[in-house]
Amino acid sequence: MPPQFPLATVGALVTAPDGRVLIVKTTKWRGTWGVPGGKVEWGETLETALKREFQEEVGLDLLEIKFALVQEAVNDQQFHCPAHFVLLNYYARCESTQVTPNEEIVEWQWVTPQEALDFPLNSFTKLLLEDYQQRFIRV
Repeated sequence: MPPQFPLATVGALVTAPDGRVLIVKTTKWRGTWGVPGGKVEWGETLETALKREFQEEVGLDLLEIKFALVQEAVNDQQFHCPAHFVLLNYYARCESTQVTPNEEIVEWQWVTPQEALDFPLNSFTKLLLEDYQQRFIRV
């Protein structure tokens, strides 16, 4: 039986020193690509949860963490099971591009933000990328 309340989750679009961003394909989002992240544990701050999730999933240390946006997923068909998530999204950067994936990460790519939009992204990551481009990329 699913929880009777929404679950808080954190995730981040992370930029490498060369400007590329990390996208990942996980076992949880039905073949779509997204960003690393996960559930906030009891008593954990959002930033601590984000740093922990990135260490666990891809082995990266995050720097310059900045809040991006909030999204909500209520029994979204893109997720592998019924769930109600409050998705707290961030932007951050990292010094390394050396990914050490855990068992949840099927594939990963460092790509430009524009190239990322060519991947089959989950809708939440697509919105985060579009927001990032509007805020930070000048054409």
